[in-house]
Amino acid sequence: MTTPNSTLRAVRKGLLLSQDEFARALREAGQRVGEPNDASKRLVQRWESGGIAAPRQAYARALEIVTGVPIEALGFSAPVPVARVADDGHGGHDLQDSPTGVPVANGAPSAQVTPRGNHSGVWLSTYEFVSSGRENKVFIGKHYVVLLQHGNRLTGRSLPNASLNANSPLTLDLQIDGSTVTGTWTEQTATDGYYRGARYFGAIQMLVEPTGRRMAGKWVGFGKEFDVNTGPWELRLMDADTAKATLDAYNRPPEA
Repeated sequence: MTTPNSTLRAVRKGLLLSQDEFARALREAGQRVGEPNDASKRLVQRWESGGIAAPRQAYARALEIVTGVPIEALGFSAPVPVARVADDGHGGHDLQDSPTGVPVANGAPSAQVTPRGNHSGVWLSTYEFVSSGRENKVFIGKHYVVLLQHGNRLTGRSLPNASLNANSPLTLDLQIDGSTVTGTWTEQTATDGYYRGARYFGAIQMLVEPTGRRMAGKWVGFGKEFDVNTGPWELRLMDADTAKATLDAYNRPPEA
C-alpha cells in the first residue's frame, strides 16, 4: 500500500499552482539550468499519490528550484540520492551522502555527480570572519550576488543595495571544473564603516552540490594586520532568473 505524499501536495498548493502548472514550472526550471526534464501532470499525480517513492536526479533538482525547499524535505518516502557539501570536521568540506560515497578522488570529480547546466542567477553569498580589532569576535558578511556563467567562467557582482552591513560591494571571478569552483574575491568596505573603505581581496574554493543550488568551501585573504586568514563561504541559489524584475526584488540587504 502506497502512502500519499501530502507534504509535496501542500507545498504545491502553497505556491498556488495546479498539478499541470507545477509540471510546467518544473520543465521551465530544467530548461533554465540546462537539464531538461519531461515533467507532466501525470508525473506530479504519481508523486503526490505515492505511486513514485522518489524522483530521479533531474526532477529532484527542478523540484528544489521551483519550491525553494531541499528535496529531502519534500515528503518522498524513499531517499533521493543527492550529495551535499558538508564541513568534514577537519577544517575542510566534503561532498557527502552520495550513493557512491565521497565523489571526488585525486582532484578529479566523478562523472556521476558532476554538476550540469548554467549557474547564472541570483545567489545569497554568506561568509564568516574573525575581527581581531573587536575582541576576535566572529562576524558574518552577506550579499545578494548576481552570477553570470560564460563557458566555465563565473563572474559575480553584488547588487548595489544588497549588502548586510552598510555598502560593501563584492565581486567574484571564478572558474568551474566539474564539482569544483576556484577563483578570487574582492570586497570594498564602506567608507563610513568599521574598516573605513579598506579594500580586501583573496582566493576562494568551493564544492558544488549536484543539485546546483549550493556551493560551499573556504576563503583565504589578509587582515588589517597583514596576516593571512581563512573562513567558511557559502553561495546558495535564490533564483535562476536574471531579469530586471528579479534583480530589483533582491536589491535589498539580506536578513541577518
